[in-house]
Amino acid sequence: MSYSSPTQLCFPPVGGQTVRADFEGGALSSDFGALLLRGVDRQIGLTARLAAAIHDKRHPSYIDHPLRALLAQRIYQMASGYADANDANSLRRDPLFKLGVERPPLDPTHDLASAPTLSRLEHHIDRKDLYRLTRAFVDHFIASYAEPPAAIVLDLDHSDDPTYGQQEFAFYNHHYQNYCYLPLFIFEGTSHALVTAYLRPGTRPTGAENAMILVRLLSYLRRHWPHTHILVRGDSHFATPEVLDVIASYRWTDFVFGLAGNAVLLRQAAATLQEARRLHYQRVALAHAHRQAPPTSSRLYDEFVYAAQSWTQPWRVVLKAEVMSADDNPRFVVTSLEAPTPQMLYEDLYCARGNCENDIKAVKNDLHSDRTSATSFLANAMRLLLACAAYVLHHALRTHTLQHTALAQAQPSTVILTLFKIATQLKQYKDRILLHLPSSCPVKALLHRVTALLCAIPAPVSNTS
Repeated sequence: MSYSSPTQLCFPPVGGQTVRADFEGGALSSDFGALLLRGVDRQIGLTARLAAAIHDKRHPSYIDHPLRALLAQRIYQMASGYADANDANSLRRDPLFKLGVERPPLDPTHDLASAPTLSRLEHHIDRKDLYRLTRAFVDHFIASYAEPPAAIVLDLDHSDDPTYGQQEFAFYNHHYQNYCYLPLFIFEGTSHALVTAYLRPGTRPTGAENAMILVRLLSYLRRHWPHTHILVRGDSHFATPEVLDVIASYRWTDFVFGLAGNAVLLRQAAATLQEARRLHYQRVALAHAHRQAPPTSSRLYDEFVYAAQSWTQPWRVVLKAEVMSADDNPRFVVTSLEAPTPQMLYEDLYCARGNCENDIKAVKNDLHSDRTSATSFLANAMRLLLACAAYVLHHALRTHTLQHTALAQAQPSTVILTLFKIATQLKQYKDRILLHLPSSCPVKALLHRVTALLCAIPAPVSNTS
């Protein structure tokens, strides 16, 4: 009879004692976050909504993994820091991920889906499914409000997604100096909630394309919220006549867009820039007289009415006339708003658009929305939406459950490292499942609060107004 000993890991001795490790710990997992994600998902109904948007063409007799379970598995893994579908091969037997997808955690016949199964899911999606999925995100955004809000801000922004190899619709973008996709992200500017997202080819979007997307989005929002004031905000490449005309055609809808400078705008700004230079020179001279550090810049604000030749009507343009030691830095903003002062409109309304870039960084850097390495464009579009779904779960956890805690404003990566990556031992009895967390867990009090809220708060009623 042959005997075998378990594989051991060796470490340098400590205090005269040898240190060894083996892999005989039983049902252990390092991903306690899967259960937290399940709790959030039960409350907001995200994966169920996304699964309902996909037409499952599989024959029922060959289905081992329901569509919602596949989506939940992939999204929970991405929200826990596992970017690739290949990670499923090592995680499909993880007891906490199985428990999160509501499968018996210790039953080997109920393992989760493998990487090939998840890959088939991504390549199974067609254009109609993608359209319904993007609309499902908007439905979720609408349902997150118990009643129609008085006002919302729609922040629009594109972000480069570098591509490699022969991928469909991967084009060279001169601005980014790279072959890439150029997905469009739409966030709500005050709450940072994701409204929806679209994967685009790498070319610069035209005004007609942006206008088409806005027509569909604004019409859908107006159907549910006819009296909500909507402010659309973006940088200068959204300030095209098609987009301005679309927004102007809706009641209770305004825009604030950056505006690229040209010869006409610079002539309009010349007098204010000259005044800003005199102010800057005076401030520098005064600082030198008092032996203080000179100011780095001086700003003045002005406004005027302007209409490009391609515009159907003139609009209000706000000027930030900034003079720095090195050079002048005039900036322009076009808007349909009349009430805010030029300084308030630029500093408080337009500059707040930068928060959208932080939200995009969270989706890209923390949740890996740029892992679009499939050859099929539709499969890559699906991967983008899966990462966006992971962001929605993190946003709901942060805003509903982690309010008034140290993680209320944390990025997804911080939440993953703090709350999700906790070693857990699982024991299953006849009538219960027991989880043992480390006695030295540094976030005991926070976990008490989080789990109590996830169990006590019922799922919200969807707003259909």
